[in-house]
Amino acid sequence: MTGVSDRLVEFQREVRAFTEVRDWQQFHTPKNLAMALAGEVGELLAEFQWLTPDESVRVMSDPDAGARVAAEIGDVVIYLTRLADVLGVDLVEVARAKLADSDKRYPVEGSRGSAQKAPASVRGEVV
Repeated sequence: MTGVSDRLVEFQREVRAFTEVRDWQQFHTPKNLAMALAGEVGELLAEFQWLTPDESVRVMSDPDAGARVAAEIGDVVIYLTRLADVLGVDLVEVARAKLADSDKRYPVEGSRGSAQKAPASVRGEVV
């Protein structure tokens, strides 16, 4: 079975090829891609804007709303993948590094069941 990382690399190549055959790489600067990504995240947020918490949990059970949410998630993944490719960032590597950092900042014994942000001293901020 192909691993997620292998599938992500393959997808990144597909997005790059899609861009290259259309000669769009000239427009795919980090700034433009980051702005496009923010726009797509905004469109994803708009799908949840007026839902109650319970409705948001069940959004995928509604065929129309679920299709819109899935499409917006797809757009976010495409732009994030392309941005990482342009910047030479390994998405899986940086996500794992961030998860390891979060594991240190939010140890299970002090974080389980809590939505509290880590103290500034743990986040590395000057207090």
